[in-house]
Amino acid sequence: MAFKDILLTLTSYPEPTPVSVVDDAVSIAAALGAHLAAISCEVHVEVPGSFLADSIVDIPGIVAGETAKSRKNAKALLAAFEAAADKSGVQHEIILEKCATHRTPSLLVDYARLRDLTIMSVPESYDQWYAEALIFETGRPTLILPAAPRSHPFQLDTAGVAWDFSRTAARAVSDALPLLETAKRVRVVTVTNEKTLDSKHSAEELAKNLARHGIDVVLDKVDADGKPIGEVLETYVLSHKIDVLVMGAYGHSRWREFVLGGATKSLLSRPPVPILFSH
Repeated sequence: MAFKDILLTLTSYPEPTPVSVVDDAVSIAAALGAHLAAISCEVHVEVPGSFLADSIVDIPGIVAGETAKSRKNAKALLAAFEAAADKSGVQHEIILEKCATHRTPSLLVDYARLRDLTIMSVPESYDQWYAEALIFETGRPTLILPAAPRSHPFQLDTAGVAWDFSRTAARAVSDALPLLETAKRVRVVTVTNEKTLDSKHSAEELAKNLARHGIDVVLDKVDADGKPIGEVLETYVLSHKIDVLVMGAYGHSRWREFVLGGATKSLLSRPPVPILFSH
């Protein structure tokens, strides 16, 4: 199944999503021939009733001001998105919602469950809660984009796959097939000496499976050499000029707290390239 229906989430508060993320998302949708819907929320900041109850600070006025800031950012982002999509000829729609701050992740999850893929970015100053909710609760893949502007337009020459023969990695490969089939080549990397791997079912078998989809596959092995796996993968994708990395997201959620695996946590907080996470 191809990616034909993609959702782009645009954060309006406390700081707006960088416009460079809008441009990248439109380029990705154009490369995949997909419809792209952009959603942004006018968030309403909530202040506990007892907070500064006896203070002379104008809490309602502050809340109204922050809401207005969020509304302005959301409308500006959606306008920038619409202009970029029109220019690229990408079929699109815009969605403007109103939501309390704490309800925003669940609102985005509801929309994402009905799309083939969700695209978003996680600037370092943001709470990763939104991204974690989408990755672990939608049942759909999530493509995390770097927040920093790129030096050239997005292109999909080389895709990378982080492979360790786990259920999560297998799910990620399956979810990413439309993207892998679009790439000119795919590099499958296995990090060795990091944990025990199943030696009977090697990356060579995965390569055979992908080749049957018409995918040109290159196999790589990288020795962890005592380094954290997130650091190893970051070095790998940069040195091999990977345009998109596909990997399984390790972790689980309990209430609002997400307990993430090492590679998931480090690469989600600072993705060196677009990363397709699947759980």
